[in-house]
Amino acid sequence: MSRSAKIRVLIVDDSAVVRRLAGETLSADPEIEVVGTAADPYEARDQIGRLAPDVLTLDLEMPRMDGLTFLGLLMAQRPLPVVIMSSLTTRASEFALEALRLGAIDVIGKPSSATLLGEMGPQLIAKVKAAARARVRPIPASVAAVTPVAEQAARRPDPRAAILLGASTGGVEALREVLAALPADLPGIAIVQHIPALFSKTFAERLDTLCALNVREAVDGDRLLPGTALVAPGNFHLLLHWTGHHYQVRVAGGPPVWHQRPAVDLLFKSAANTGIARYCVAGVLTGMGRDGAEGLLRLRESGAATFAQDEATSVVYGMPRAAHENGAAQAVLPLGRIAAWINQHPTCNAAIGRPAAPARS
Repeated sequence: MSRSAKIRVLIVDDSAVVRRLAGETLSADPEIEVVGTAADPYEARDQIGRLAPDVLTLDLEMPRMDGLTFLGLLMAQRPLPVVIMSSLTTRASEFALEALRLGAIDVIGKPSSATLLGEMGPQLIAKVKAAARARVRPIPASVAAVTPVAEQAARRPDPRAAILLGASTGGVEALREVLAALPADLPGIAIVQHIPALFSKTFAERLDTLCALNVREAVDGDRLLPGTALVAPGNFHLLLHWTGHHYQVRVAGGPPVWHQRPAVDLLFKSAANTGIARYCVAGVLTGMGRDGAEGLLRLRESGAATFAQDEATSVVYGMPRAAHENGAAQAVLPLGRIAAWINQHPTCNAAIGRPAAPARS
């Protein structure tokens, strides 16, 4: 797509109301052109060849062929950036996460009314723009096997140690790869992934089945304990504070930051404000925008170990780029090295009777 050209979007949804409202919302942005709509995958298939869209928005529950089947065929035969518009139900969120595994770029909750779509309009526009700039991943044959990091002697993490991760577009699969490779005896992990409400719980439950760590959606007042990873609930910020004996999380409302709730910056800045940020390891993974860069810089200035995912392995090199360019990231790492870097960092190696392994950038 030319940088000067409008982003050409094809809307695929069996609801005429959603097609009309989404079309009006996207067309209102001067950088986007809705080139067509389709009521089912068969119509979409015919229009893709004729209209050559840059981005598809795709419903998952449609007649004649479901969206997941169509997405799998599309990614195998003619990969395109796809933004999933999914109903806000548990079943639909499971399908949406599977769509991300199959190569969809992002997911947004499907509005149930014109009012809700009006509120979600800026998010839909932002996700379409991010998708237009994203790297489309080849369709995987199955969930990729992740090689765990090398076994180490048993360790007992310093209770002041914590691992903080932030991600957006492409982050669902990036976090899966990182967390699935980590051992269970690490310090507690707090995660902010830009994801719709309800989807975050399904995301955490899915990670829990794939990881040695205990992964779950955060609840206000939870302790961040070793061997546990807490995922920020969609539409709520996640904050961290030190009680004097352990970390405790706060799940809170409040205005979006960088148009996001949860926001990575708020998690990072709350950790920087604990006074013991030097015991933290924090990083920004793939994503659109700048969320996390300011907070990561605050953490680095407070003594934390910091990193950003590199450009070559990011689906969208926005958040990691911002963290690299403002000096927040001590290390810039490909996705496949992040788990080992975290696991080997001295902060995560307060093992009894054994010196910590040196950090490698």
